This record gives sequence, C-alpha cells and structure tokens, in this order.
Amino acid sequence: MINFIIDAANEKIVFAIVANNRSYTTQHINSRENFDNFMKLILNFLNKKKIKIGDINRIYVNLGPGKFTTLRISLSIAKAISLSNKAALFGFKSKNLVKKNYKNLTNLDEKKFSNKSLIKPVYSS
Repeated sequence: MINFIIDAANEKIVFAIVANNRSYTTQHINSRENFDNFMKLILNFLNKKKIKIGDINRIYVNLGPGKFTTLRISLSIAKAISLSNKAALFGFKSKNLVKKNYKNLTNLDEKKFSNKSLIKPVYSS
C-alpha cells in the first residue's frame, strides 16, 4: 500500500511517501513560486522514487490551521489525485502530526481523520 502525504500548512511544503515500512520525504519553501509549480513538485518527487501517481492508494492532506491559499491548493490537488485514481482521501490536522513523524499518520485509527466529504480546512488569520 502506498500512502502519499501532503502538508502545506506550515512554513515548509512537505511531501511524504510511506510504503512497505519505508518512508521518503521532501521539503520545499512555502512560497508563491512553489505553489505555482505544486503539481510539478509532486510529480518530480514521485518520479525520483519511481512511483506512478496511479499507484497511490491513500492520500493524507493537512487541513491546518494554515493560510487560505496554501490549504486550498494542497486540498484541491489531493482531491484531484484521489478522484482520478480512486485513492482514499483523509484530512488530518497539524495536531495529529506528532514530532513531524509522517509515518505515524498511517498508523492512526482512520476514525480520527476526516472523510473526503467532510474535509473542512482550518484557516489561520
């Protein structure tokens, strides 16, 4: 099972893959330029790890709190990947992420996550 995590709620954009007891992460500065190229950054990361976007089974996206634009872009792309690949989509809040350990997200009870129809971002002011 391949889990893909998108976290753009903080000062860094983080993509993580958790699969087969292995995890990979990459970080980018949370900037306008990187959000203009958000999908390119995702595809480059997946290509480096030799993973096709269609191989993703679950997507976890950080719902905040965070800035409106960063959350909307990351959530929109997560939803698009989920719909196009029939991958399960889960929203998590920053408080669910203990010590920035993305691998632990996939071990939490799914009941703690928002269903894709219930995803409601938390915007900071």
